Amino acid sequence: MHTPLCDVLDIEFPIFAFTHCRDVVVAVSNAGGFGVLGAVGFTPEQLELECRWIDEHLVDGVRYGVDLVIPEKYEGKGSDLDPKALEEQLRKLIPAQHRSFASKLLADHGVPELPADQHARELLGWTATTANPLLDVALAHPKVSLIANALGTPPADVIQRVHASGRLVAALCGRLHQAKRHKEAGVDIIIAQGTEGGGHTGDIGSVVLWPQVVAAVAPTPVLAAGGIGTGAQVAAALALGAQGVWTGSLWLTVEEAESEPAQIESYLKATSEDAVRSRSYTGKPCRMLRNDWTEAWEKAENPKPLGMPLQGMVTADAISRTSRYAGVAQTQKVAFNPVGQVVGMMKERKAVRDVIYEIVEGYVEATERLQAFQPR
Repeated sequence: MHTPLCDVLDIEFPIFAFTHCRDVVVAVSNAGGFGVLGAVGFTPEQLELECRWIDEHLVDGVRYGVDLVIPEKYEGKGSDLDPKALEEQLRKLIPAQHRSFASKLLADHGVPELPADQHARELLGWTATTANPLLDVALAHPKVSLIANALGTPPADVIQRVHASGRLVAALCGRLHQAKRHKEAGVDIIIAQGTEGGGHTGDIGSVVLWPQVVAAVAPTPVLAAGGIGTGAQVAAALALGAQGVWTGSLWLTVEEAESEPAQIESYLKATSEDAVRSRSYTGKPCRMLRNDWTEAWEKAENPKPLGMPLQGMVTADAISRTSRYAGVAQTQKVAFNPVGQVVGMMKERKAVRDVIYEIVEGYVEATERLQAFQPR
């Protein structure tokens, strides 16, 4: 399992792992893959601590990436206000009924309040204003060799900064025109994510999307994302022209993951049908586990989700509380559990190294099966 992209990034396997957990980043990169730390939700100070820890635990010569979220469209885009002023401006746009509805959902399910001296940060890196300080931190760490943007084409100044630092830029897309825009903007690696993927995702299936993107942006390398959980699926992605795979959901239940036991249990019990697209937590279509929270925001008589980042500001308290009290009362019935349809294949906890080696072994077996079909 070796593609030209492996040589570019000096990795053994073209398996990219998106995760918010530093332990998983290190385990994946040290096992021959490429770990990518999701930075949304971190303050610059928190990201500095995470990157410093990762730097110290990586094997010599091993690198990793950092994923930011700078959407193409959001309320307040183009504002030159500082993060605090922008947050205050956006807060005035949120109807009171949305906050009261979210609070009632949490109260009805017995989710405890945060301690009086602790408050959830509302603007969690969902704008260019709040993401740029995170970029500053990432670029200060030499072992970070890739900056990825999870929503849309990165701003031109971001691409220029990353390239000037000698690093590569990657960006996700769920539609063909987005992939073309990425290429025109100078993105180095395009991640084509089918609708099966977890988190923010479009509505086009992976097997349809991947080859279209590969053909449209060649020779720019493409990573296939969305629904990948086995080596056979990796073989299919490479057969369709991808140079590697971008995975995320797989790492939510590994032994190194920091998720609370109750949340992990929710994933392990779920079926693929339980992973639905909902705007109820972030304001953009995001695949997550269906529960009372996602169902409530769909009912005609209830408030409709706001756009990004306003909905995320409404739900910041819910994210903090359901994460902190994951195992309390009925918390999982309103928790934010982003995951792809591959969740139906995630039935036991395994070490990161075992997951990677199983993928590689599965890939070899799949390619051998194909070779056996060749005429002799």
